[in-house]
Amino acid sequence: MSTSLSTSGSTYGRPPIAGPAEAGPQALCAREPRVPAERLVAEMVPPPRFDSVRFDTYDPDPGQPSQSEAVTVLSGFAAGLGGSHASGGGKRRWFAKKAPVPAAPRGVYLDGGYGVGKTHLLASLWHATPAEPALKAFGTFVELTNLVGALGFQQTVQTLGGHRLLCIDEFELDDPGDTVLVSSLLSRLVEQGVALAATSNTLPGKLGEGRFAAADFLREIQGLSAHFRPLRIDGQDYRHRGLPEAPAPFSDEQVTKAAYATAGASLDDFPGLLEHLARVHPSRYGALTDGIAAVCLTDVGPVPDQSTALRLVVLADRLYDREIPVLASGVPFDKLFSEEMLNGGYRKKYFRAISRLTALARDAKPLVSQ
Repeated sequence: MSTSLSTSGSTYGRPPIAGPAEAGPQALCAREPRVPAERLVAEMVPPPRFDSVRFDTYDPDPGQPSQSEAVTVLSGFAAGLGGSHASGGGKRRWFAKKAPVPAAPRGVYLDGGYGVGKTHLLASLWHATPAEPALKAFGTFVELTNLVGALGFQQTVQTLGGHRLLCIDEFELDDPGDTVLVSSLLSRLVEQGVALAATSNTLPGKLGEGRFAAADFLREIQGLSAHFRPLRIDGQDYRHRGLPEAPAPFSDEQVTKAAYATAGASLDDFPGLLEHLARVHPSRYGALTDGIAAVCLTDVGPVPDQSTALRLVVLADRLYDREIPVLASGVPFDKLFSEEMLNGGYRKKYFRAISRLTALARDAKPLVSQ
């Protein structure tokens, strides 16, 4: 039986982990959230994991000078965004006069592997930019395309056009349609004086490699790259820097027992959850986890196809953003994706998902009674 979720109250709120759970675990598969467009706009802020980060809380690797350089460059970029918005007065104006197109790139593009702290730096830029939160937007690439789908292109331009800054996390182009859509949107926003910042695992001119070779697609990539100053960030995945190996999967019995002992936990079998994700739009995956303190999964196994794998990546991102531990039985998370997937065009998405799920598995380990 499906359950509609309330969209009022705290967006990311979840109860503290405690036990025992009085009513037993919930099931993500029983949830079919409905998310109004207003919530999509209101959620365009750094997620809880990055709510308190700042440039001075970023810990650069001494062996990677590009990390310290990134802090310096982004701090200067934020300081340069002070003063009135190009369209006037620092207040949102729906039909403001179009600002002159800047001669220099109106954005920065943080390029680097997964786990080097790009999202930390992007969120720090959002916090450091001298503008009220209503004039700054922060969201993933998927969330941005979902916003356009919910509001329509023109309304999205009007909604974001009065902003001082738009931060786009995990800038990934999954199909030519999204490429044209986002290219057009960013061009319009730059014309209105909006500064841009983005993270990705690949330089702008390389985004299309391994996915689509169509000339039109690559041409759109080049148009997008002109909006950004690429800023390379080297380093190893901080989530595994000096940390113990991820815990091995637990048994079905251990996972189930922990789910019943943990207030606010969910309990689902992994194959069933993958089927459910196909029926829920990815823009609702955040709402799918509302109020969940821990996700418990039994019978985790290899993901059967790429479409399913990409949906799982989005769910992993939302769980990581919300700091929701993941306790699982079955195969280890580094066995979720086939060798073909890990060597294909979406490999960096899959490695990011593995990295994030592994971090959440560490967080979940204390849920199992020793």
